[in-house]
Amino acid sequence: MEECGNVKDKFILGITGGVGSGKSRILDILQRDYGFHVIQADQVAKGLMEPGMEGYHAVVDYLGPSVLNEDRSLDRAVMADIIFHDPVKRRRVDELTHPLVWKAAMKEAREAREGRVVIEAAIPSKEFRDKCSKMWYVYTSRENRMERLKTGRGYTREKTLSIMDNQASDEVFRSFCDSVIDNDKSLEETRMQIAALMRHISP
Repeated sequence: MEECGNVKDKFILGITGGVGSGKSRILDILQRDYGFHVIQADQVAKGLMEPGMEGYHAVVDYLGPSVLNEDRSLDRAVMADIIFHDPVKRRRVDELTHPLVWKAAMKEAREAREGRVVIEAAIPSKEFRDKCSKMWYVYTSRENRMERLKTGRGYTREKTLSIMDNQASDEVFRSFCDSVIDNDKSLEETRMQIAALMRHISP
């Protein structure tokens, strides 16, 4: 197998795509049908924001005690509101937390029993790409993404558009990836696309 991101004897697959594109469907298929160990960057980040963790201290030291609840846990809604309205603070929080997230994700990848690991993140970047043997973009039309987020998460049209407009464009996603999965199609068609891509991946 290819060596990737200092993880030897592992095949690291990157999965990326916009909000509502159905990345969880792809992860479920990869885990159930192909034995991948699944790592989701958002979940790793949440863990690092628990009291006492490195990410928690970095964010609180930078943003101050206003982002804390009474029990000293992080008030994620307050933090999100602050960085959403201040691009400078958002960029700095990203600079503080992203390296920690990748460090933790790659540690989990190294320690996974499975030989295949998939890492899912909504932000495509050179750092992400360099850690992966292959990277797939999960594409879904804006219309279907909006419908999924309305049905599945109860998001308003305004909230969905706001999130989408703050994410990478279709062109940027494609520029980082080796292959595209069209997730506008049925579950069976999605499975067939994954099966075709998996034929080019060593067992």
